[in-house]
Amino acid sequence: MALTLGAVILNVPDTGPAAEFWRQALDLTPDPHNGDFLAPPPGTPATRVHLDSTDRTHLDLWVDKETSTLEAEVDRLITLGAERVKDWTYPPNADFVVLKAPDGTIFCIIG
Repeated sequence: MALTLGAVILNVPDTGPAAEFWRQALDLTPDPHNGDFLAPPPGTPATRVHLDSTDRTHLDLWVDKETSTLEAEVDRLITLGAERVKDWTYPPNADFVVLKAPDGTIFCIIG
């Protein structure tokens, strides 16, 4: 294959605080030449792309059920400054929670 997904780009109002939140949330390492580029730990699985004609661009963060729970990760991210999106309409038996990063970026935690 000639192409691989290299990065997901998030439009944020201020890259410094956003980089700090996402670094801690996802255990990422800043690039030594550009702190706005955050890399995953070696051996991390490739990122998937999901296409949806009705939803905005966002991250889906999947919980590793062997090491954590949906509730624990939501609580951890809230401790880092994220907030629950209060007015989100969930389908019955939803297996996800919609959060907002400190910079306003919407993302989902999938259990």
